[in-house]
Amino acid sequence: MSIRDLWPASDRDLDAAALADRYPRLDRPHLRVNFVASIDGAATLDGFSAGLGGPGDKLLLDTLRMVCDALVVAAGTVRAENYDALRLDERRRAWRVERGLPPYPLMVIVSRSLELNLDQLVFADAPIRPVVVTHAGAPADRVSSIEAVADVVAAGDGEVDLPAAVAALHARGAGQLLCEGGPHLLGAMTSADLVDELCLTVSPLLAGGAAGRITAGGQGRPRRMTLRHVLAEDDMLFLRYTR
Repeated sequence: MSIRDLWPASDRDLDAAALADRYPRLDRPHLRVNFVASIDGAATLDGFSAGLGGPGDKLLLDTLRMVCDALVVAAGTVRAENYDALRLDERRRAWRVERGLPPYPLMVIVSRSLELNLDQLVFADAPIRPVVVTHAGAPADRVSSIEAVADVVAAGDGEVDLPAAVAALHARGAGQLLCEGGPHLLGAMTSADLVDELCLTVSPLLAGGAAGRITAGGQGRPRRMTLRHVLAEDDMLFLRYTR
């Protein structure tokens, strides 16, 4: 089945163009996060988030990547999920170019330790030079190695300063940010009051076990969000919440 628009519009199928309209680019800087969880709250299945997804989840992921300026991911997630290069197909590149955007969004990896595999495809096959966000106290030898394949941005002293990192990305022209994880990065972004939108895919699985939530660590006051729409594919739900 195709993705259906359940609420607030009528029950209708969404094509790729209509789906992009449901997750618009805004005329101001905006940080959107996209996660998947089981109905009992697990963020992974057998250690990977991919086990919770489906065709509709993949379509949504590709759509959100198409409309963003930069995809922000923690280094641990890049390693655990074995991220490939951030490449878009020809149709999605054309969509961006028609709107005055570069053909590819920017890949941004957040890493405190800079323990990165530079042979991983996210670097080795990147269509444009990625950005690695770290802090001023990161090991100089690792910074030098990474600069051969990526731009390095230092934000903060002994820890990554996420507000400063987001400001640096905005200064590079990346106002529409998409974060795909991991849980500790989402927790830190929430604590820093940076999250403007949460896109949550609810997978119709009882995962059980000891899998963590989509967020971890960090402390801060609760923030009320507004439900903007509910989409569905079979029994999988796609929820969009904004501030």
